[in-house]
Amino acid sequence: MKNQFTVLAICLMITFLIACTPSTNKDPIILYGQIDRSPTTNTLATQEKDNGWVLLFDGKNTRGWHGFNLKVFPDSWVIENEVFTTTTKGGHEDLDLVTDKEYSNFALSLDFKMMKGTNSGIIFQIHEDPKYKFPYETGPEFQIIDQAGWPDPLQDWQICGANYAMYPPKSLPSNPTGEWNHLLLVVDGNHVTQIINGVIVVQYEKYTDEWKKLRASGKWANFPDYGKFDKGHISLQNHGTQVWFRNIKLKEFSEL
Repeated sequence: MKNQFTVLAICLMITFLIACTPSTNKDPIILYGQIDRSPTTNTLATQEKDNGWVLLFDGKNTRGWHGFNLKVFPDSWVIENEVFTTTTKGGHEDLDLVTDKEYSNFALSLDFKMMKGTNSGIIFQIHEDPKYKFPYETGPEFQIIDQAGWPDPLQDWQICGANYAMYPPKSLPSNPTGEWNHLLLVVDGNHVTQIINGVIVVQYEKYTDEWKKLRASGKWANFPDYGKFDKGHISLQNHGTQVWFRNIKLKEFSEL
């Protein structure tokens, strides 16, 4: 009888430990379900904290961010109504807003809103060096663009949700201009998943034969360090049009 009680106690203890341990599952849909979608902006719910999410922007200050290849926060960005947004100042793409920290395996969650003709993106695995003028010279981009309001014809790898100049989106789930969208980017080793409003729009694997062929045959053939780094900064792109970002949250995964 004592042995039975001992086994039962051990089982209960294991169950308790599992229940209290934050989930490390990297499945994009499970990660999407962890994100709090309540109206309260720029905060973390208890569940998010328990699952390892951290807030990268509190809506009040610029701590944790700087301009690409700069030591300071660029004047081409402002905080307006507790939202990061672009201004008409500065040199556009060379003044992307960049995280102070570098990341390798992570999930990034944020809300974005576009105006007519918005062109922006989330660039990651960026390497800062004076020899690079733009973050996209080293980092892959999760494209954000109002293709309906863009004045020029676009290739399928340029439309909203694309892995820019590489993989076109499988669907177009973004909301119309003026409405908020939710973006989730999951980087799990070489496997990358891009999600808009709960819909997976792109999935790819770095360094496969397909990836290498796309990288070598298109725009990036002229940028030898594109996709070269597996750890780097994350940027909010300033392409000279206005865009809004809020609820910027990140969850890091342990190295494999």
